[in-house]
Amino acid sequence: MLRYIAFLRAINVGGRVVKMERLRAVFDSLGLRKVETFIASGNVIFEACAPKAATLEKKIEQALQKELGYGVRTFLRTEGELAEIARYSPFQGAGDGKLFTGFMEAAPSKEAGAKLLGFQTELEQFHLHGRELYWRIQGNSSDSKFSGPLLEKTLGVAATIRNANTVRKLAAKYPADR
Repeated sequence: MLRYIAFLRAINVGGRVVKMERLRAVFDSLGLRKVETFIASGNVIFEACAPKAATLEKKIEQALQKELGYGVRTFLRTEGELAEIARYSPFQGAGDGKLFTGFMEAAPSKEAGAKLLGFQTELEQFHLHGRELYWRIQGNSSDSKFSGPLLEKTLGVAATIRNANTVRKLAAKYPADR
């Protein structure tokens, strides 16, 4: 049995409000075990015997589409992967600023990564590492020219963004060495 963390896009943003009880019920209906939610931004923790995470992602997306009436991209990481993501620190020595982690469906092409890195400024830096994007903003995030949809367009892969503090708290609450 593996513990997964599902990062859902389009939950409780843009006027679409979904109660966490409803999300848990959808995951329960799929036969997933020990389903929990973590803050109301589309983070669902569960256990499953799944041969392929990609297959499970699609199964969850289909169930959410049926229940909610709109598409909800789903990005799964195991608790071990999440621990590594939370420990990874690409911006050492220059202050934390506001740090975000983007969970992508796949690593972007080298060309797309280079295109994104070309948008960096003194106030905004990007770092790609596997299927994750690390994004640091010095100053107010409202001053950023980037958003999740623009990042997806630039990188050519689907993604969802979380504050790094949320990622660290999830990793601490659900350690890989249980």
